[in-house]
Amino acid sequence: MSLVTLTINGRKVQVDEGTSILKAAEKLNIHIPTLCHFKLHDDRTINDPGSCRVCVVEVEGKKNLAPACSTPVVEGMVVKTNSIRAIKARRTVVELFLSAHPEECLLCEKNMHCELQSLAAELGIREIRYEGKKPDYETDNSSYSIIRNMNKCILCRRCETMCNDVQKCNVLSAINRGFNTVIAPSFNDPMAETNCTFCGQCVAVCPTAALTEVNFIPNAWDAINDPDKIVVVETAPAIRAALGEEFDLEPGTLVTGKMVSALRELGFDYIFDTNFGADLTIMEEAAEFVHRLEHNGRLPMLTSCCPAWINLLEHRFSDLLDIPSTCKSPQQMFGTIAKTYFAEKINVPPEKIVVVSIMPCLAKKYEAARDEMQRDGIRDVDIVLSTREIAKMIKEAGIDFNSLEDDSFDNPLGESTGAADIFGASGGVMEAAVRTAYEWITKKSGPPLEFKSVRGYEGVKEASLTINGTEVKVAVTNGLGNASNLLELIREGKANYHLIEIMACPGGCIGGGGQPYIHGDTSILKKRIEALYKEDENKQYRKSHENPSIQKLYKEFLDKPYSKKAHELLHTYYVKK
Repeated sequence: MSLVTLTINGRKVQVDEGTSILKAAEKLNIHIPTLCHFKLHDDRTINDPGSCRVCVVEVEGKKNLAPACSTPVVEGMVVKTNSIRAIKARRTVVELFLSAHPEECLLCEKNMHCELQSLAAELGIREIRYEGKKPDYETDNSSYSIIRNMNKCILCRRCETMCNDVQKCNVLSAINRGFNTVIAPSFNDPMAETNCTFCGQCVAVCPTAALTEVNFIPNAWDAINDPDKIVVVETAPAIRAALGEEFDLEPGTLVTGKMVSALRELGFDYIFDTNFGADLTIMEEAAEFVHRLEHNGRLPMLTSCCPAWINLLEHRFSDLLDIPSTCKSPQQMFGTIAKTYFAEKINVPPEKIVVVSIMPCLAKKYEAARDEMQRDGIRDVDIVLSTREIAKMIKEAGIDFNSLEDDSFDNPLGESTGAADIFGASGGVMEAAVRTAYEWITKKSGPPLEFKSVRGYEGVKEASLTINGTEVKVAVTNGLGNASNLLELIREGKANYHLIEIMACPGGCIGGGGQPYIHGDTSILKKRIEALYKEDENKQYRKSHENPSIQKLYKEFLDKPYSKKAHELLHTYYVKK
């Protein structure tokens, strides 16, 4: 590809032919405000509709201002990004957005995190000179995961691009015309009545509060302050690598000890770790894989920790319901054990125990409410909070998070291995499963603990290892678009694998829809991944089957992996939708 030389604000720069003005300006560290534009996956631009016109710039020789995000550079081009004409145009565009936007910033879920709000401040807008007609749509709160408030939609189409081009769920698109245009499911159906997977990636990229998560903070406060309840909290592995960002710590900072201290100060009775559930999941999942491998069972077997991809399977690949592992996710396994084994330990009836889980994923809210995730009318998990929500609770309680001393999880459901920590990164579940399955099959120490060929940020990764003379082929994928492609190959009999890990979100759970907003900076996801592998390396035990508390659980309660009792409590089923 040939290089093009152009001038931006009096400074020359060389870029590849076809590069946008916006990207060329970034090379000179020249900031051009944007709203509809965003990046994903290793800085690859995926949303440049040029629809918001916030990024307009002046191009010498052109009569009209040009959108920087969608205008390619040409040889000799002269651009001014900071001319008074461009600045006034941007202000006018944002003022027009605000004229049709609800004036409720102080009460808005995205207050202080809204990109429209930030842009108005950046451009020095202190009044709205235009009086526009405001939309009046009913709020869609039909699901347990996502709330749609189309009165706050600015038609940036980020959610549409994410849902259709990246995740390939094809739930959101533009309907109606003119002023009545809105991004919504077909016929503006409620989200709960669509094939939405509730992965929350649309929420993660929405610049305003048109898409937000269902808020369960009041439920958590009520439970904590109910004297008749024992409130148990579990924290997913991805939380400890991202929570610090909400308190201005460097991305990738591990805050495990501070997180435990904060939860204790909030008033939870027992601070446990979803990592315990992750180790338990590996015990059951590895046992199931070994059973299928040795008894000519259905292969490939797919991991079942991610509820968003399971939802995708039930909606669009119901002919493949027999390929996922029947294991519940770590969140649900933990809830089950908390209300059975642990309830017996502390001599409290399960109906008196409230399990609160802190998750990076909005689909976990939906998962906890599934009919099959309960026994005798008692849910495995009662309340699911996102990383953002628990951060709000900590701030609301006036806790100085960064000054907290490190504390440790309670036992027995707080002990875990490094294998569980890496569950939050794409490839982590596969690596953890291989660490255990290899040793169970061969009866000897496994391959190097760092099974690095399944690590990384790529959408699809393949690897193989030899177990007792058999070449076992594995695949790892993240992002529902990649998952859909892989499932199609399985359906067609073209996927020659034994074990597959699927995660719905970019990079795995560390990029979940409930994590701190990254505003397109994918380097943050990589730093979170690095933090989890660091946590793994520092653990005393790094294989799930070596966890002493897990060993004790089987000895005292479950008998052995894949036993009748384990199957009754820790396994589930899937339904065609």
